[in-house]
Amino acid sequence: MPRVCTVCVHPDREAIDAALVGGIAVPALSREYGLSEDALTRHRSRHLPAAMLKARAANEATLAADLLAKVAALEADAKRLGAQAEKAGDLRTALGAVRELVRIVELLAKLRGELDERPQVNILVSAQWQNIRRTLLVALEPYPQARAAVSESLLELELAT
Repeated sequence: MPRVCTVCVHPDREAIDAALVGGIAVPALSREYGLSEDALTRHRSRHLPAAMLKARAANEATLAADLLAKVAALEADAKRLGAQAEKAGDLRTALGAVRELVRIVELLAKLRGELDERPQVNILVSAQWQNIRRTLLVALEPYPQARAAVSESLLELELAT
């Protein structure tokens, strides 16, 4: 005879399901509702309605769309105010609107994942690489053909970047 899920028969099942879907940590729920972490984990993977999980994903997509819409509205406001300021001859305010538009475009690019702000390192200009390159070529001096081939390959690599 199969075991009964202690979460499914719990009087607060709806709240527990909502908390699981909402991402509340299993240990916290275990303490709050007096259920084992294993039972909560099993319930989440086996019994939690798929519709609730889909609803959470849909809610997150809606929130993202709302955020993009708000930023787009800010962009429209900045354009409108900039145009009004320029028409009125207030170039300082118009320039401020242009600055805000630049920030808004940058924010939109970040939200859409189009702007990669991770640091980029060019090792070819680093002192360490220059030292390694020099050491390598000095070590190959007794082998002129190998030295020329390595030097040519290194040059091609450096020019390709």
